[in-house]
This record gives sequence, C-alpha cells and structure tokens, in this order.
Amino acid sequence: MSDLLAWPVLAGRGLRLSMRNLEALLISLMLPVLLMLLFVYIFGGAIRTDTDYVTYAVPGVLLLCCSYGASLTAVGVAEDMTQGVVDRFRSMDVGGPALLAAHVTASTLRNLLSTAMVMAVALLIGFRPDAGPLGWLAGLGVLVAFVVAMSAVSAAVGLVAKTTEAASGFTFFVLFLPYPSSAFVPVDTMPGWLHGFAEHQPATPIIESVRGLLLDQPVGGRPWTALAWCGALLLVSVALSGPLFRRRTR
Repeated sequence: MSDLLAWPVLAGRGLRLSMRNLEALLISLMLPVLLMLLFVYIFGGAIRTDTDYVTYAVPGVLLLCCSYGASLTAVGVAEDMTQGVVDRFRSMDVGGPALLAAHVTASTLRNLLSTAMVMAVALLIGFRPDAGPLGWLAGLGVLVAFVVAMSAVSAAVGLVAKTTEAASGFTFFVLFLPYPSSAFVPVDTMPGWLHGFAEHQPATPIIESVRGLLLDQPVGGRPWTALAWCGALLLVSVALSGPLFRRRTR
C-alpha cells in the first residue's frame, strides 16, 4: 500500500481511536470550556482590558483548546511506537511519513470540532465578534496553521518519548505556553522581565491575529508573524521526524 493511499485510511483510524477513548476526548472538549468560564466569571471582573473581558479572553481560550488537542498527538504516536503497531504497518509497506501525516490530519480534524464547541459556548456567554466572512476564514486559517504545526511538533515528541506517560507530559508544557502571552491579560501588565518572552513567543502573535481578525480590528503584520512561527515549527518538526522514526524502527 502506497503512503498516498495509506494516509487517509490511517487518519480515519486515528479518528476512530479518539472516539473510543472517551475520557481523553471529553477532557479535550471540556477543559477549554471550563477554563473559559473560570476566567470570564471568576477572574474577569478583576482584569481591565479595552473591551469586555469575554471578548478579550476567547481568542486565548481558542488557542489553549487547540494547543491541548494538538499535544495529544504525542500520546497517539508514542502508543503506536511502543505497542508494535508500526511493525505491522511496515510489513504492509506503510512508511513513517504516512503514519505521522495521518496523526497530524486526525489531530486537525479533532481540533476543528473542539474549537467549534468552544466558540459556541463563547457566543452563548456574550462573545460578539464583528468579523465578516473573510475575517472568520482568516482567523480560522491561522488557528488551523497552528494546529498543524503543533501537531507535527507533538508527533516528533511522540517519537522521542519512550512511554506514553512520558509523551503525555508534553501536554503540561503546551498548556503553560499561552499563559505568559497576551491570551488572558495584556502583556504590559506583566513584570518587565517577562515582557520580552511574552511578546516574542509564538502564542502572542497567533492570539493577537485571531483576536484582531474576529473583532475586525487592524492586525498589521501579526498574521504573517504568526504564520512564520507556524511554518518554522512545522519545517523543524518534519526535518526531525524522519531521522527520529528511522532510529526508533531500525
């Protein structure tokens, strides 16, 4: 079976496995919603922004949702590498690129579902975006680019991890990344020593791009910076995944 034919079949397998792991699926769907409700209704009254706090926080929650969902790819890849599944696929002439691309594809589709759920809850609690169709498409495009890039990073981590438990530890790092950014508070309210990291890490331009696009505000060059970050993460992950897969399967 060629890699081109195997890719969609393996992506479907990944989605079916996700549906069977109801615990992980529910956590990936409910955790961002619960965090959004926590920030909006408990912390929101103490945080001052230029707009309603729910409007400010939703783009950050969307990124948090995508980050967590994409990080689960590491666990899926680690399971395949440690349970002998890869050896069976290789006996059918299915290569590493098809397997890893399928994991990334399944992750992207899962994240579209969870993002839609978070957005539906956000609209129910008062999020009112002003974007037109192009703004919505552009904002979604930035999020999808981030999911693809972060899923590829997670796949590489899954190749490095010796156990599924080690791979699951990657989710803690990914969940932490949006906090020292403009996701939930303006960067200028943070301690001065943190400004440099908060302004120049990938989460901030992605969040600022999605926020500006959904609210129909000027975004300047932020979307290009966001896409550059996503492209760099994707290229590095793809470059590393080939040697890592060959090392694990030799």
